[in-house]
Amino acid sequence: MTESAKTDYRSTLNLPDTPFPMRGDLPKREPGWVKEWDEKGIYKKLRDVRAGAPKFVLHDGPPYANGQIHMGHAVNKILKDMIVKARQLKGLDAIYVPGWDCHGLPIENQIEKTYGRNLSRDEVQAKSRAYATEQIAQQKQDFKRLGVLGEWDNPYLTMNPGNEADEIRALKRIMERGFVYRGLKPVYWCFDCRSSLAEFEIEYADKKSQTIDVAFESAEPEKLLAAFGLSPTSVRTEPVEVPGSEASSGSTRSFDKLRTNGVGPSIFAVIWTTTAWTIPANQALNLNPELEYALVDTPRGLLILASALVEKALARYQLEGTVLATVLGEKLAGLNFKHPLHDVADPGTGQYSYRRLSPIFLADYATADDGTGIVHSSPAYGVDDFNSCVAHGISHDDILNPVQGNGVYVDELPMFGNQFIWKAAPVIVDALRDAGRLLATETITHSYPHCWRHKTPVIYRAAAQWFIRMDEGEGVFTKDKALQTLRQLALNAIEETSFYPENGKVRLRDMIAGRPDWCISRQRNWGVPLPFFIHNATGELHPRTMELMDTAADMVAAGGIEAWSKATPESLIGADAEVYTKSNDILDVWFDSGTTHYTVLQKSHAAQSTWPADLYLEGHDQHRGWFHSSLLTACAMYDHAPYKGLLTHGFTVDSQGRKMSKSLGNGVDPQKTSEKLGAEIIRLWVAASDYSGDIAGDDKILARVVDTYRRIRNTLKFLLANVSDFDPATDAVPADQLLEIDRYALSRAAQFQAEVLAHFEVYEFHPVVAKLQVYCSEDLGAFYLDVLKDRLYTTAPKSLARRSAQTALWQITHAMLRWMAPFLSFTAEEAWKIFGSSETIFQETYSQLAAPDAALLAKWARIREIRDAVNKDIEVLRANGQVGSSLQATVALQAGAADHALLASLGDDLKFVFITSAVELSNAETASDVPAIAVKPSTAVKCDRCWHYRDDVGVDAAHPTLCGRCTSNLFGAGEARAFA
Repeated sequence: MTESAKTDYRSTLNLPDTPFPMRGDLPKREPGWVKEWDEKGIYKKLRDVRAGAPKFVLHDGPPYANGQIHMGHAVNKILKDMIVKARQLKGLDAIYVPGWDCHGLPIENQIEKTYGRNLSRDEVQAKSRAYATEQIAQQKQDFKRLGVLGEWDNPYLTMNPGNEADEIRALKRIMERGFVYRGLKPVYWCFDCRSSLAEFEIEYADKKSQTIDVAFESAEPEKLLAAFGLSPTSVRTEPVEVPGSEASSGSTRSFDKLRTNGVGPSIFAVIWTTTAWTIPANQALNLNPELEYALVDTPRGLLILASALVEKALARYQLEGTVLATVLGEKLAGLNFKHPLHDVADPGTGQYSYRRLSPIFLADYATADDGTGIVHSSPAYGVDDFNSCVAHGISHDDILNPVQGNGVYVDELPMFGNQFIWKAAPVIVDALRDAGRLLATETITHSYPHCWRHKTPVIYRAAAQWFIRMDEGEGVFTKDKALQTLRQLALNAIEETSFYPENGKVRLRDMIAGRPDWCISRQRNWGVPLPFFIHNATGELHPRTMELMDTAADMVAAGGIEAWSKATPESLIGADAEVYTKSNDILDVWFDSGTTHYTVLQKSHAAQSTWPADLYLEGHDQHRGWFHSSLLTACAMYDHAPYKGLLTHGFTVDSQGRKMSKSLGNGVDPQKTSEKLGAEIIRLWVAASDYSGDIAGDDKILARVVDTYRRIRNTLKFLLANVSDFDPATDAVPADQLLEIDRYALSRAAQFQAEVLAHFEVYEFHPVVAKLQVYCSEDLGAFYLDVLKDRLYTTAPKSLARRSAQTALWQITHAMLRWMAPFLSFTAEEAWKIFGSSETIFQETYSQLAAPDAALLAKWARIREIRDAVNKDIEVLRANGQVGSSLQATVALQAGAADHALLASLGDDLKFVFITSAVELSNAETASDVPAIAVKPSTAVKCDRCWHYRDDVGVDAAHPTLCGRCTSNLFGAGEARAFA
């Protein structure tokens, strides 16, 4: 035989072949898939394919239409896409309508930054709408680039006139059920927003504040002493010279106000606060009725302090003192004290004059945990203060509220008018010091509420606002009054909701259980109006309010919110316009997104939806945001949550656990990553991450993801290459005729698929990615495909042995493409173009694999264990240079009865399982669970075609370099394979 003939045996092998490339070249090729999906209307075709199937609706929590998307957006959208696709492959009509949150302050702020603050309402609305439209167009392209399939041609926008109109109708429904009321209450107020904020818009951060201990002088010292069981003559009255006016001072001054009108000693109730700026608006003092208070004789006068805090307080003031008497707080109710600036040179005139009294009101929220046990009450600037003062008879009209919406005191406030409150605080401290009323001051760092948009401190500020009531009380209208409070309805709904992860349930429940009424009104321009007319004298709504809301909804549906803004009061209520004022307030933007379960699922996209939705999915911060507002509005409208399940994911962080942010410069840009590595790598990173916690990502982490992708792609390439000449219609082998290892491989695939689908069912992806890597590398690469190569390459192309292997591979490939399609969508689609028959893999359903054969799985699991042990011994020879490949080795096994029977059942095929040229199997002389293994180099000749070392190489003189089985496979009946 000539050398050329000898080397030609390679051409007789069934070598794998596929147009599926080894390199994905993802950055260049992915945009083509996006374009094709778009141009062919793949999402619409998926709906047609699933027409009539049970629906699965993942309702999109709308991202805000402002700015380029970041990696947090990418994680969120990819996770949604994976879930929807997994449900689509399950056979459901899996619907995904993307949406955008379009109203609200961030956009309005952007317009003000660009054009200034002097725009009219009409101009703000027009420019805001145009800006939001531009932002949506950019974000939409970025989301589609990530491989997200959805109804991109018809998304929902909260600024669509129809949605704006339906939001007004949702508000009407909530009002009809008695949950809406108008009231003066302290609400979170942001000076940068110049508007009230909801609980959802507050985050906590550290803030430095100056604490102050302030003395309020008793206006009724004799009554006060009597309450303590003392008389004026029983205490000293001489002036005392003391060092310093307060603990932090280094000066010396006389504290000479020890008499009041010459009839008794000066007595002071001492308060402690971190908000010096509220002192000018003080109107009361709060004591706990069940707390014990002490009257303490000190060089600074007689001080009233909670008994439990006397020692700490005196140490803070650097004073010695003697407790003269104690009494429960309830005995001091109603006694009056002077404002601490009562006796300054110019206390002012009018309602803000400091020549006023602060009565003691009893309140449980005064505690001995810290401070003095006495709380100073400025009802305009604290919820507890407000409730206490109102309960004790201070009317809304009498509540002092000198802080304007921009954070500046009104001009008429004595001493501090026209000053910004944060800058005024140290000035107020100095004034209290000069008045002899400051006992101590220090700077502390404490957790304080901030605006989550501007990251600036907020305050509580009393303002007439519209609220949704959480507890008992009468709303504005009660046409269809709910049978339970909104709080109870929401708590009940939480119990009926599935949470992923489960700890989200406790978090949401705790928030609902403790939250105050929801302030839904805002003092801005870009938003859905509260279409109300308010009586100028009484503050009551117009009697035709419900009818006017219908009119407003119709107007907005036809012309957007602009139509209502431009409408004159006269055109709407006629002559009543003389006594009614048209409200300029808009609805909280959380009401916009929080009512999309109605405006979208039941209105604009009702045909594509179900109510309640199957799933809401957002970051875990949305327990206080969208999940929260959606729950409240749905329960207020229908007594039920708008979702069956809630899924939360963590934030994107760097490898050090720091949240990705522009300021830190530690973010991973999704656009740049798509251009460099491909969006598929971002998708695989998301899928491989445990989203229940924060999701870490950086260049090194993504590089490891690239390696994972390559391993999966290589496995897929092998599968596709080895079924390229396989036609299931003519070549498939019946299940009962498959070789045993092929039946095992299918049984293992079925077992693995059951695991995958179980994870998908509860929206888990990272275990699937981890297991898929193991499946590809160990079940397939290191075992089944490794064993299969000889049979695939060397047996006759159409032989039963090869067709059996291809039948199994064909089914495994089908199954695997479906397992990976939810997260490796581009790659699965690329492979499907080569392998599949339908237009897109997402029209398919999960493979119908035969049920796993438990006995077969157990048998081959043990064979694989023994094979692993054999391979370790072969590696020793290879390391010593005694053999090259495992085919050069001969293995001798002495096995116990059970293992011997197991291995012997494979007959001569056992050597193919071990990928050795020969296996000598014998019974062990002693019972043992571990076979005795002996490996040695083969002394036989290597076949030029199959590379096995065999004694029958050259038996056929016509083919002196071929073994007997290769000769048979090429020129005869072909070798018989039964098991492997």
